[in-house]
Amino acid sequence: MLTKKQLDLLQFIHKRVQKDGVPPSFDEMKEALDLRSKSGIHRLITALEERGFIRRLAHRARAIEIVKLPESMGGDPSPAFKPAVIEGGRPDSTPPTAQPVEVVHAMELPVMGRIAAGVPIEAISEVSHNVAVPGSMLSAGGDHYALEVKGDSMIEAGINDGDVVIIRETRTASDGEIVVALVEDHEATLKTLRRKGSNIALEAANPAYETRIFPSDKVKVQGRLVGLIRTY
Repeated sequence: MLTKKQLDLLQFIHKRVQKDGVPPSFDEMKEALDLRSKSGIHRLITALEERGFIRRLAHRARAIEIVKLPESMGGDPSPAFKPAVIEGGRPDSTPPTAQPVEVVHAMELPVMGRIAAGVPIEAISEVSHNVAVPGSMLSAGGDHYALEVKGDSMIEAGINDGDVVIIRETRTASDGEIVVALVEDHEATLKTLRRKGSNIALEAANPAYETRIFPSDKVKVQGRLVGLIRTY
């Protein structure tokens, strides 16, 4: 069951997606719900995601997908609970039909420590542990690794402090892609990359953080974001 604020936010997102094809910004959500700060919006979105009504996509900002709607908004009612019953006594003469089982293939990736989604921290170079990642999350024909996120500068791209991001190793990236950038050979950070002439801009997805601009020879792409794992 949703609270009034959660329902109001879901209705607002749903109407904007139907009207414009894209979800509203966090500022627009805050204004629509008359909240003082965007932290309240983050809490409401997290609650809606945990309840399975929306899904946040990590590869770009303002990427919110509506998964289902409550019955009050025209969604399908929850199916009635039907307990599974194990019959005793005589076995049925007709054997039950075997049901297919979906097998999810997973791969273990090394977690190379922490990556700053905020002020850059020292470059990552040591494996701290491994994490199991669904094979569908990995790009074919490439090497991958994982990093634990520290900081909140990418929060409007759906990347929170403590998330584990899956990175495909690459030395190149297109404008607008979220990358692991090595700055001046000793600082690593997770940011959106954009080229501005002979410079490279590393953009945060949080208005509290300024865009940092460096000469192109001072920034090396170490990988591109392809997935995210969140533990509640």
